[in-house]
Amino acid sequence: MQPLFNQRQESFNSRSLALQAQKKILSKMATMVVANMLTDDTSSEILDELYKTSREFTKSKKEAHKIIKDVIKIALKIGILYRNHQFSPEELDTVERFKKKMNQAAMTAVSFYEVEYTFDMGILSELLLECRDLLHNLVEQHLTPRSHARIDHVFNHFARGEFLVELYGDREEYRLSLRKICNGVNKLLDEGTL
Repeated sequence: MQPLFNQRQESFNSRSLALQAQKKILSKMATMVVANMLTDDTSSEILDELYKTSREFTKSKKEAHKIIKDVIKIALKIGILYRNHQFSPEELDTVERFKKKMNQAAMTAVSFYEVEYTFDMGILSELLLECRDLLHNLVEQHLTPRSHARIDHVFNHFARGEFLVELYGDREEYRLSLRKICNGVNKLLDEGTL
């Protein structure tokens, strides 16, 4: 006769199971909160246009979808950490430096669009890569290597010289998307959201 319980079987821990369930529920709720935050008309239009330009550049719907999905996941995780006061005072300094650098990148991107013949791929790419590095420093103690890979995926794509040259080039489909992106970014800057 076989024993009813295998001695090697893992021990059951209801507390661990309850914590896992809470994490899963909170994760889904937080996803909805950030999704709602990112689906205001302005942010939604910016993400839509970033998707279109990424799809056009990569020639892949799947890749463009993954890039935007990674943007949302990164924003979600950082938002949760920030709202739950998980950052140390030093990390909060990094948050402020990141906000300033992102604001500078946004204003530079808009300026390059609004003022003809000022586009400088190197400057914009460098600003975006500096944002990426600040973000890595910020979440170093909080997020997994997979999340760091998402940060790289997003920022390396948007800072890629060839992408920026296409985006700021003469092709009408890029020009239309860039206009909508810059109008949205201007609105977020005016509102103090960005």
